[in-house]
Amino acid sequence: MDALRAAGCVFAEDEARLLMTAAASPAELAAMVDRRAAGRPLELVLGWAEFRGLRIAVEPGVFVPRRRTEFLVEQALAQVPDACVVVDLCCGSGAVGAALAAALGQVELHAADIDPAAVRCARRNVAAHGGRVHTGDLFRALPAALRGRVDILAANVPYVPSGEVPLLPAEARDHEPLTALDGGADGLDLLRRVAAEAGNWLAPGGCLLVETSERQTAAAVDAFRRGGLTPRPVVCEERYAQVVLGTVG
Repeated sequence: MDALRAAGCVFAEDEARLLMTAAASPAELAAMVDRRAAGRPLELVLGWAEFRGLRIAVEPGVFVPRRRTEFLVEQALAQVPDACVVVDLCCGSGAVGAALAAALGQVELHAADIDPAAVRCARRNVAAHGGRVHTGDLFRALPAALRGRVDILAANVPYVPSGEVPLLPAEARDHEPLTALDGGADGLDLLRRVAAEAGNWLAPGGCLLVETSERQTAAAVDAFRRGGLTPRPVVCEERYAQVVLGTVG
């Protein structure tokens, strides 16, 4: 624990407990502590991240799911509680899709990411739910048969402005792929692309949900409107989470 404190780990005691539980031997524990003290994210040291009560497998080079994104999942379930077809776009580890499927039960689950490392990781996390994971750029990755059938379209796109990526905490900046962080000049490049096409993929009563920041919400709402969606921003102050959801019409 002293090594973790010295390295600046704010929750050193909690982290030490998790590492001791995960390690199979004193030697493995020492190696895990060294990796954490050197700055590797705790989730990558453990090999998993907790997300809505699930243990989501994560690995080096893959975006670690944030607990604030649980709010996006909650909003999706509230909006379409009887969803049958779910798409997790820009899926990273597949945490959002796995959490939605776990809550909904029997669903047709698809996830997609442009990063092959994320796709490999997501396949591990959605396999228990019968999910399929596709490699490609946004909607180009999805089977054409999904057009007009998607009840929940969760798109946790990157939304950090390019100029602010160097200001991110080292755990994100040094250990997560740039494609999962950099959202372009104002952070909304991918959000605009998703909003422009989402209406073609949503089923009647379906919903698009995208996470963003407080200062980007007005522009995100405008992008949804331009895409023919009826937008509604929702906020969870406790988790500093901002989500824009949109329906057709």
